[in-house]
Amino acid sequence: MNARRVLAIDAGQSDIKVRVDDGTRREDLTFRGIHTGIPLLPQLADVVRETLARTGTDLDVVTAGISGLTDRDADADALLALVHSDGVQATMLAHDSTTSFLGALGDRHGAVVAAGTGVVTLAVGETETARVDGWGWIMGDAGSGYWIGRAALDAVMRAYDGRGPATVLTEAALSRWPDLTQAYMALQADHDRVRVVASLAREVAAAADAGDAVARDISRRAAHELASSARTAVRRVRTDEPAFDVCAIGGVFASRTLHDAFESELGEDLRLVSPRGVGIDGALALAEITPAHPLGAAVHRAGGI
Repeated sequence: MNARRVLAIDAGQSDIKVRVDDGTRREDLTFRGIHTGIPLLPQLADVVRETLARTGTDLDVVTAGISGLTDRDADADALLALVHSDGVQATMLAHDSTTSFLGALGDRHGAVVAAGTGVVTLAVGETETARVDGWGWIMGDAGSGYWIGRAALDAVMRAYDGRGPATVLTEAALSRWPDLTQAYMALQADHDRVRVVASLAREVAAAADAGDAVARDISRRAAHELASSARTAVRRVRTDEPAFDVCAIGGVFASRTLHDAFESELGEDLRLVSPRGVGIDGALALAEITPAHPLGAAVHRAGGI
């Protein structure tokens, strides 16, 4: 397996990270994030072709961990058909919860909370796996960057109306929309509105760490949601382990306020540990996952892997 030349994709809504590993060298590239409103597989095929053009690398296998992967799009055969003429011999697709787990914990038991624009939690026990949330910005993603950004906008407009306390987050909103009364119309018309809203999470983190009461409240509520997802996932797979490892990865956890609140909310029997790597590391590790692995059933394959 190590001799295979792999193009690994970590496909998120904010950006797409790519790693090419031909056995002798590695090269990393970054592309614009996936657009959830148009077909997914042609977007991945375009990334594969552009990567090959830019790196000049031949490859055998394309692996991909994909944010919000649905059954409709989890068609490894269809992706292989799109890129077979480019020299690809096999494809492997998985939800990004799987590749996030592999990047963070490898083959260890534990739970990984991956929180960026969206959020998903995956726990792996002795024999069982459990996924919690990852249901998208309309129905879920509690505690995600989008969730935080949406809460920030709500707080800004409450302050504007006089329904809520003043907050420095108003300044962040005004820098994007000088007329706050028109902000909602601009967002509704923006095809990138999910990313735009999620980008406000950075301002919330900075404001919370600087002491803004509204931003701190949003960060703590997000931490509560994320810790609740972790505890729920662990409860579904745990057997008799006295302690269970939890990894927190993704840009949301860059907030000191949120990170500390999340660790406090986990409780004494869940142990927050540092990740071994990130999502792109897990996407590359996907090439080594066999059907017999506890996560094997979560991997969609084509090309006789």
